[in-house]
Amino acid sequence: MEQPVTEADLAFDHVPETDQSFENALAKARDGDRLAVDDAIELLTTGTDTDGIDRRRKERVLEAADRRRAEVVGEEVTFTANLNNNVTTACNVGCLFCNFKDAAHTFERETEMETAGFTKTPDESREIVKDAVERGIYEVCSVSGLHPAFALDEEHRELLDAHPNPKEVNYKPPAVYETSPGTYVDQISAMNVDGVHVHSMTPEEAYHARRGTDWSYEEVFRRLKDAGLDTVPGTAAEILVEEVRDVICPGKIGTDDWLEAMEAAANVGLGMTATIMYGHVENEAHRALHLKRVRDLQDRTGNITEFVPLSFVHQNTPLFEHDVVSSGPSTDEDELMIAVSRLFLDNVDHVQSSWVKYGDEQGLKMLNCGADDFMGTILSEEITKRAGGGYGEFRSFEDYVEMISSIGRIPVERSTDYEKRRVIDPDDPPFGPQLGPKADGTPLLSGDERPVPADD
Repeated sequence: MEQPVTEADLAFDHVPETDQSFENALAKARDGDRLAVDDAIELLTTGTDTDGIDRRRKERVLEAADRRRAEVVGEEVTFTANLNNNVTTACNVGCLFCNFKDAAHTFERETEMETAGFTKTPDESREIVKDAVERGIYEVCSVSGLHPAFALDEEHRELLDAHPNPKEVNYKPPAVYETSPGTYVDQISAMNVDGVHVHSMTPEEAYHARRGTDWSYEEVFRRLKDAGLDTVPGTAAEILVEEVRDVICPGKIGTDDWLEAMEAAANVGLGMTATIMYGHVENEAHRALHLKRVRDLQDRTGNITEFVPLSFVHQNTPLFEHDVVSSGPSTDEDELMIAVSRLFLDNVDHVQSSWVKYGDEQGLKMLNCGADDFMGTILSEEITKRAGGGYGEFRSFEDYVEMISSIGRIPVERSTDYEKRRVIDPDDPPFGPQLGPKADGTPLLSGDERPVPADD
């Protein structure tokens, strides 16, 4: 059950106060020196010596980040042909920033409540992915709620069935529910069709997949890799500072577990991304500490291909409904988050701009603030939409080529791991994916299947 957030909960120990100056921090950033947490705080605030965002200082930070982007990755803007196949919305963790979830008990056979959510069987997941691969996609991203019936595999299921206190480990057997999600191994195996790249199993899901056992994260990710898992999305990170997590997601894994799981994924040879979800109750000091923890993780592993800032979408979330927040981050905060991520994460080559979070126009602006990747086609996107986001669910290759060319940059199709890249000639339509196992350049959707653009 969700607990009310009090003023005392928001009296944080970490606050945006430093002994550094904005000018010194900016000079270090321009010179390419490795930034400290205090430097990041100064850049994110445009100086703790003044209140609010100083627009002239902000533009100097954005300029430095854009210059760094050009030095690191040049003028190319990358994107990928992908599908989101989220398996289930059933969850009972109770994160206050989320409206993707549906209470797990509403999925039970004996309940008198009607759920608005969904659970897909492994066979259903396979058909969805198979159809998308036939169209030309080559990545399936799957992030799901923590369904109590989910187990890692059949061995895990047996251990959970025999557990003396299943409630303690958030477990109920599949027979309790109208639809069983199967096991994580079942789902990964089902989505692993025709050479598609499977990008799934967040640290939070890995935690769920080892509950009630003494298995290490390495053991969990090794079994998932054997089932067909290729890379791990570094979501469920939110803000990697415990005093913030205690407010927005007290039932979720902690910072140390998140970092342990990510390092374990790298240890078994899985590539990964990393994220930050900002603009709710946290402050610039928390954002800076988060960046430091991601950079330290990358120093240890070298496996993070891209960093993805995720702007908090507040509508329809408990944080907004309970009057804890009145909005998400401002546009200035969005731009500074992208820019400082580029300047601070000197060991991560790619920073993503999310058109799902920002829309097309502002998403393009982020490509001049330090970002160089523009997400993927996303044939289905439920999470942000259910939270109240209004920027659509699909981008075509034609959209990408037109938008990226409009700002004088080079559109480039890329694989999930950035190992395969194809520069696209804007004067050579039609535009469709060519890097996938069944991609031949045909547009993903026909004209009558196309949704409206993100900013319409």
